[in-house]
Amino acid sequence: MDIYRRKSLWKVVLIIVALLIMGASLRYSNELAREIAEREEEETEMWAKAYKSILEADENTDLSFELEMIQENKNVPAILVNERDSILATRNIDTSRGLAYLRKKLEEMKSEYNPIEIELSPGIKNYIYYEESVYIQKLKFYPFVQAGIITAFLAFAYVLFSTAKAAEQNQLWVGMAKETAHQLGTPLTSLAAWIELLKEKMGNPETRHVLDDVQKDIDRLELVAERFSKIGSAPEMKEEALKPHLESCVDYIRRRSSEYVRLELQCDENIKAKFSPPLFEWVIENLLKNALDAMSGKGAIVIKVSQEAGKVFIDVKDTGKGIPKSEFKTIFHPGYSTKKRGWGLGLTLSKRIIEQYHHGKIFVKESSPQVGTVFRIVLLNST
Repeated sequence: MDIYRRKSLWKVVLIIVALLIMGASLRYSNELAREIAEREEEETEMWAKAYKSILEADENTDLSFELEMIQENKNVPAILVNERDSILATRNIDTSRGLAYLRKKLEEMKSEYNPIEIELSPGIKNYIYYEESVYIQKLKFYPFVQAGIITAFLAFAYVLFSTAKAAEQNQLWVGMAKETAHQLGTPLTSLAAWIELLKEKMGNPETRHVLDDVQKDIDRLELVAERFSKIGSAPEMKEEALKPHLESCVDYIRRRSSEYVRLELQCDENIKAKFSPPLFEWVIENLLKNALDAMSGKGAIVIKVSQEAGKVFIDVKDTGKGIPKSEFKTIFHPGYSTKKRGWGLGLTLSKRIIEQYHHGKIFVKESSPQVGTVFRIVLLNST
């Protein structure tokens, strides 16, 4: 459980760091845009002074410097108007789009900055209106574009990493399962042969009864080996009635539970589904064992089966201690366990069996502290 809390904490830390980086980038870009805007305003004022000098000059005045100053303004859009708002001149604006466009730009400029006044003579003034250059506009949007690109790249990298990690985990699951089945196979075969030999040699009924019990345990181990051998392979799906298989699981758990635990099965004999019996029974047994652990030897477990619109719903309800809502998904992660000696693999295997092999779903339908939990399995039904 701690590993997933640390994982969630790391996610929060990474998000905070990413937000700080984006905030710093945005602040720096805004500061840079402000400095450039101030410089452009100064250049516009110099352009205004140069224009005023040209208007006030006589025919003998050298205006080369003023003309050069005007020509230097290649970025800042500006419009020169008189006191009646008649447009006298423009700079860095497409005049081919007509007078209506120029009037619209003029109104936009009026809403952005105060004009630069040019006093030609007492009581006669011209005004220069201007706006930010396209470079400042791009610079202001740059942090958001940068943030979008970084976010998209991180999301792609996270998905790619998660996919590769999941594939690696799948290979590990398959390898461990098949190796377990292989390791169990040889001694089980040998034990079965020895049991048969002992039965032939010993005629004592009591001894034979003990050997029968040992045989049952061997059969159980063989079933476990068979289940592990099917991990990683395409299991054989059969359309069968669910009730006999659920009864088998209930009987198995009932023999190993306290007399204070009530197990109840509510299933119509006609309800069928397409499933792999060994793997499906494994999932049910895992859920029943978890329910027993959650109740601490006292309570009730009810398996209720229903069907609707081509789907079969298997609800396993217990009266245990419940699961916090924040852990509804975490409990299916490998290694998650509330038991001191638990490996945290039972529900992980169950989820894999139901969702990957049976193309169904398994999830916590509902849970309340000290009231109980309901796990739901959804399988396909051809009817």
